[in-house]
Amino acid sequence: MLKVAILGANGFIGSRTVEMLHLNGWAEVRPIVRTISNLARLSRFDLDCRIADALNQSALAEAFKGCDIVIHAVAGDRNTILGSLAPTYLAAQDAGVTRLVYLSTASVHGQAPSPGTDENSPLSNQQPIDYNNTKVQAEQQLLKLRDTGSVELVMLRPGIVFGARSYWTASFAADLLAGKAYLVNEGKGICNSIYIDNLVYAIYLASKAQGADRQAFLVGDKEQITWSDFYRPIAAALGFELSQIPSVTYTEIPPSLKDRIEIVLASKPSLAFLSLFPNKWRLAARAALEALFQTPPPSPWTFPTPQKPTLPQPVATLEMALLQQCQYKLPDAKARKILGYEPIISFEEACRRSIGWLAFAGYPTIDAYKLPSNKL
Repeated sequence: MLKVAILGANGFIGSRTVEMLHLNGWAEVRPIVRTISNLARLSRFDLDCRIADALNQSALAEAFKGCDIVIHAVAGDRNTILGSLAPTYLAAQDAGVTRLVYLSTASVHGQAPSPGTDENSPLSNQQPIDYNNTKVQAEQQLLKLRDTGSVELVMLRPGIVFGARSYWTASFAADLLAGKAYLVNEGKGICNSIYIDNLVYAIYLASKAQGADRQAFLVGDKEQITWSDFYRPIAAALGFELSQIPSVTYTEIPPSLKDRIEIVLASKPSLAFLSLFPNKWRLAARAALEALFQTPPPSPWTFPTPQKPTLPQPVATLEMALLQQCQYKLPDAKARKILGYEPIISFEEACRRSIGWLAFAGYPTIDAYKLPSNKL
């Protein structure tokens, strides 16, 4: 049986990977987390858990000893994503690991990829979403490490990963209840979804498939769905109709005059110039700038005109605007051919399970709710 170390085992993807590999008997699992408190969810299993920081090569090498496969499911900011790559790969090499499976993202192709995009399409690290650029750079760094190293490398590019404990499931439910939910273009764009169990199955296949070294694989659900298809079951489970959800557009708000001045003052040339003046002069100039943009207090002889309170209109973020305007379902033909990937859970069943978790988590779901199959 494969011995698999899972780095980032307490996260959404990592913890479900531990559960499925262990409960299905697919592998002997070794969860690895940064602190002992992160083992709370996994403590119900009798597993060989280890504590190691993803940035600490020596600690990782000790944690990886005896394992055949390392699954890198570490999430975090740019520094964590990029900073954990070399320590993980080199530690795996030191420990005699044969393969590293890296969880990348379909967003390396952008939130709204062009028709015809596949794993061979060129990647750009000049995208408007910094997370995309970070993951592109992560893949590039790993391939360079593989060029000089002995550990095989397989990279998976999932799209919108949803299910129990998923951000995509919980955040939309919370936004609905708070009156903050919205659709872009009525949710007509294509949602490149993948249910968490389908992704874990792809991870399992990637850990043992032949001919997968140095390859990246797009993986997704079988069905082509829109964002309205994705959101409708959650809305219905909470007693909402999609028609109640406003459809908005993304509007980039230009920086104010104050913001533009702050940007100029923070630039290197400005800082160099200001350094020529005494500190008290610089502080006085800063105070004058802040006073200029302060809202003056109202006169004691004027009274505000009563106005009817209005709820603020939801504002689409750039990321969501791009995602919900996608017109292309990313292909998983390569994963099917080389990994033998085939989604094991249908979208309908995935929605049923996700809503079951929302009810378990305390969201006010409708007991009689049943996902209508004609809505897919």
